[in-house]
Amino acid sequence: MPIRLIVGLGNPGPEYEQTRHNAGFWLVDQLANSLPGCRLQRESRFNAFVAKTALAGQEVFLLEPQTFMNLSGQSVGALARFYKIVPDEVLVVHDELDLAPGVVKMKKGGSSGGHNGLKSITAALGTQDYWRLRLGIGHPRTLGSQQPVADFVLHRPRKEEQILIEESIDKSLRILPLAVEGKFDIATMQLHTA
Repeated sequence: MPIRLIVGLGNPGPEYEQTRHNAGFWLVDQLANSLPGCRLQRESRFNAFVAKTALAGQEVFLLEPQTFMNLSGQSVGALARFYKIVPDEVLVVHDELDLAPGVVKMKKGGSSGGHNGLKSITAALGTQDYWRLRLGIGHPRTLGSQQPVADFVLHRPRKEEQILIEESIDKSLRILPLAVEGKFDIATMQLHTA
């Protein structure tokens, strides 16, 4: 089944723009900028920035919820219901504490791992069975920091981490057309071996 909705997670507002928790927004912004005539525009009925575009010959919606992270499901659920998009056709791009900066993994289903955006989306869709593109941001523990997790995700990555995160976004953008076509085995293999 192809992907019809790509959701980037983040928090709205300039004070959060450069923080680790907004890695999902970074990817969707870059994807929108790379597609001819694609512009994210505010849609009040979904409380989100939305673009309808074509990728790999398929019609795809891009979505950036403009609620705070823990309410992301409101936007995702509203758009999915309106356009009759089922959970199998949803790909959520988010920051991942359990992966080092520069590492990116794609999987379907699984727990939210404490990620409030995923918890909200799972509640809104009524299932965990949607696709996730997990952009590693590292964990304060593994990066030798005493910072609490909530504080860590709401701060900018260090310069060397930012470079690695940007590389993982580039890698992800290269495999997205395959995911949109429903070729998840190939997309996952390319992503995890690149």
